[in-house]
Amino acid sequence: MTVETVIMLLLLIGIIAALALELLPVDVTALLGLVALVASGLISPAMALAGFGNEVIIMLACIFVVAGTLAKSGLTQYIAEAILKLAHGKVRLAPVLMGIAATISALFSNTSATAMLMPATLQVAKKAKIRPSQLLMPLAFASILGGTCTLIGTSTNLASSGLISRLGQPAYSLFEFVIPGILLTIVGIAYMAVVGRRVIPQRESFDFAQDYEVRDYLSELFIDEDSAAVGDTLGSLNLAAAEITPLAVIRDRRRLTAHGNRKLEAGDKIVVKSSRDALLRARDNPKISIEAETTLTESDVFADDTQICEVVLMPQSPLIGKSLKKLLFYARYQVAVLAIYRGGRAYPAQIENTPLRVGDVLLLQGSKQQLEGLARPPDLWMLQSSAETPIGTKKGLYALAAMLAAVVLGSTGLLPLSIAFLLAVVGLVVTGCTSMEEAYTSIEWRLLVLIASMSAFGVAMQETGTADLLANLMVETVSPLGLYAVMAAFALLAVFLTQPMSNAAAALVLLPIAISTADMLAVSARPFAIIVTLSASLSFITPLEPASLLVFGVGKYRFSDFLKVGLPLTLIVIALLVFLVPLLWPFQ
Repeated sequence: MTVETVIMLLLLIGIIAALALELLPVDVTALLGLVALVASGLISPAMALAGFGNEVIIMLACIFVVAGTLAKSGLTQYIAEAILKLAHGKVRLAPVLMGIAATISALFSNTSATAMLMPATLQVAKKAKIRPSQLLMPLAFASILGGTCTLIGTSTNLASSGLISRLGQPAYSLFEFVIPGILLTIVGIAYMAVVGRRVIPQRESFDFAQDYEVRDYLSELFIDEDSAAVGDTLGSLNLAAAEITPLAVIRDRRRLTAHGNRKLEAGDKIVVKSSRDALLRARDNPKISIEAETTLTESDVFADDTQICEVVLMPQSPLIGKSLKKLLFYARYQVAVLAIYRGGRAYPAQIENTPLRVGDVLLLQGSKQQLEGLARPPDLWMLQSSAETPIGTKKGLYALAAMLAAVVLGSTGLLPLSIAFLLAVVGLVVTGCTSMEEAYTSIEWRLLVLIASMSAFGVAMQETGTADLLANLMVETVSPLGLYAVMAAFALLAVFLTQPMSNAAAALVLLPIAISTADMLAVSARPFAIIVTLSASLSFITPLEPASLLVFGVGKYRFSDFLKVGLPLTLIVIALLVFLVPLLWPFQ
């Protein structure tokens, strides 16, 4: 074992541990790893940065833009109505939804497909009078399965294609995975229709004030006749600095919006959300009095001209990783965050300093205009509100047509795939379907940085001989059991590594080892590369996969729910994959 190999192994272990522990944002961790590779002399700066210029990165960015345009178009109501018409009964709802989700996911990323269909799924559940939890998990699983059908269906496929081309293997074609992908999707839909629907928990939708436990953290502030606040604005009280969120102003039995410019009058009562400690700190404010032993009903909590809604944080959201306090959330948006739903429970208290995560469900209160201005796909998805869902527009149809045109041009060889997708984006901008500013905000930059940086690790593993070292270990321990056993080992390793790190990162770590293993066994590297690529996208045992993470909070699931439903499905599809891949891509 050389010094370079030892350094490479230490860096690899370090990057996996850092990604698993979330010590830093994933993109920052990946960039630090990239710098470490160059600083240690394992690869040159040109080799380290080559991933950022790979056409895969361009294609993925373009897909995000097209998907974002489609998401903002308002086609979800049409989709919801189509699902209801096709289903003809509650039993068929999940299979029909899964079929539509898988089809969309094959063209767009599985995360985008899940996000686009969540509002439609919630509408379907409401109209069919069934609990959303019965449909949201099948939606996520179908999006994951459908994403395996094409090169562009998931970022993992695209990232893997870019790396294997750098490792001397032919890049994947657009429809190379279509046969196993379709078969896996059919099996997955059948499993969820027969077995999954009996195991999925039936979680009740939450009552905003009671089940989110907001009422326990509500209090009243009183403006008496002698208060210096009379005639001043609500904003002048600077309640946000004291970690107190105003929800409504009660005046003459009327409930008014608690915006910063509201003029205060003698006798006003300000309904606020805060911790006991924050209220104790506010006692010294001469402008206000704290009402002792107040009893608030739900009708007191919400102003007449305000709405409450739930929004889910998407991967592209600029709020990810920042706390409400750091964002000055209420002061900036004039929208109150009543609670955060995460990990199977609601957090109504001590949320000001909590960094926000992908998949968090925020319970918001504000005016209709304020809420709609904040909740803009694809950054934040509004899940429930009194507002009507917009009917599909021409922009949505144009976005769909642009994607299909790019697929046709790329698959027929008339244009390189990357150029075809760039043309689609340009077409959407020129026709006014989206602006360049909206296009940039639609792109999940963190993922692009992660993929570009981690691909350098794959190259470094091969350059330093680390891939050969680990491949030799695999050959010595598993190969005596046969080639199918080696395939199964790589599939299970891919599933295992996707738990502490992203699917794409797991695939990029394993691909150099898989290719080196094939070389040592004197067989084709193609089936080994494909088994790693597809297996990295087929873990259903935890909600850590991005598509599952999006429905985790919305469906009010628990961590164990995914294990009960997803473990049998994971084992079934991996077993099927181990059988299919050598059949379609022979070892010799």
